[in-house]
Amino acid sequence: MKIYDLAIIGTGTAAMVAAMRVRGAGWNVAVIDHKPFGGTCALRGCDPKKMLIAGAEVIDAAGRMRGHGIVGDVRIDWPDLIAFKRTFTDPVPVKNEHRYADKDIDTFHGEARFTGRTTLDVAGTAIQARHILIAAGAVPVPLGIPGEEHLATSEEFLALEHLPSRIVLVGGGYIAAEFARIAARAGAQVTVLQRGERMLLQFDPDLVGWLMKAFDGMGVDVRTRTTVTAIQRAGDIFRVEASSDAGQETFEADLVVHAAGRRPALDKLNLATADVTVEHGRLKLNEYLQSVTNPAIYAAGDAALVGPPLTPVSSHDAKVAAANLLEGNHAKPDYTGVPSVAFTSPPIAAVGMSEAAARESGLRVRIKSEFTSGWFTARREAERVYGYKTVVEEGTGRILGAHLVGPHVDETINVFALAIRHGLTADDLKSTMFAYPTGSSDIGYML
Repeated sequence: MKIYDLAIIGTGTAAMVAAMRVRGAGWNVAVIDHKPFGGTCALRGCDPKKMLIAGAEVIDAAGRMRGHGIVGDVRIDWPDLIAFKRTFTDPVPVKNEHRYADKDIDTFHGEARFTGRTTLDVAGTAIQARHILIAAGAVPVPLGIPGEEHLATSEEFLALEHLPSRIVLVGGGYIAAEFARIAARAGAQVTVLQRGERMLLQFDPDLVGWLMKAFDGMGVDVRTRTTVTAIQRAGDIFRVEASSDAGQETFEADLVVHAAGRRPALDKLNLATADVTVEHGRLKLNEYLQSVTNPAIYAAGDAALVGPPLTPVSSHDAKVAAANLLEGNHAKPDYTGVPSVAFTSPPIAAVGMSEAAARESGLRVRIKSEFTSGWFTARREAERVYGYKTVVEEGTGRILGAHLVGPHVDETINVFALAIRHGLTADDLKSTMFAYPTGSSDIGYML
């Protein structure tokens, strides 16, 4: 039996932050993972995805500027792009193992299963800990349709050595939007099947409507109000059956990707044995990220799913959980002003209240919105899609929400996030002298 002060299930962002903080306070710590150490963001999510998007950005820019001083064709060599991505991802597991070893944090490889309230089995090794932090990340949501086993995961897409010619993406959120961009710019024929009314339901509907012009320009076939009902395989070809307002349709593809959302990776942990309650697929936690039924257990990041499923939230959760473990329950997560970005072409970003939420709140608000493709920020890059919507409280001038689509909004949104988290007003931002000409120098005109 291996005995620790804290055992952490997972080795992603939340696990790393919590392990280092708790170990720094002198606790004996172990981390456990059945996959290569590093977690979703570094190995199977945001970082490798952004590496591939770097290639798509070049194609996007060349296409926009053709006829405006840029000549010739450029294309993506998919194997070379994947090799470029691997220059980042391949060293991550070893680097992480070394970081843990340098801090005398024990590492275990294998599936973790609870055998009691504070005990685990990991590939035949028994572990006991005063506290256990569940930071196991998330997995694709089961769709419950015939042929579901034929779906490729986002992880598998990011590891493709060769890009298939025809790709169907099932779902219409971040993964679908970003992978559609990457694949289309690499030369694939891409179809998105989304059962909802529109893509990117997490973002303002008006701005998503503007963004769809760019999807049309990329040649991505977006089918909304379309529900996938079955997937069949015939040799190397997949047939995706779907129902829509037009009736039953069949789409043929060389690859079908699951892009319909993720949920906490809890199924294999045997949580009932630890008296850890799960409701509707989520851990039942108190305001301190602690299990309400087993006080020895905490959770953070995507496994907790208290805040938005974003990497900065995982880090924030880990700091909260570590503080409560070390000093007793006192710290609570604060998700005020957490920005969210989908790295589409162009990117779309949001922070704070939506227009609908602001109007329902009972606050007196001022909504300002404009499609601004004529502004210099868009014109200098020949970008046809640029616009914003801001939400400001009347009287106080507090910035309540910002919604942006267009060039560089993935960076500009951080200024609005800073303002919302720290209570800055519209006048505060309008009186700030930003570097010009930059995306941020447009902020004053958006308020």
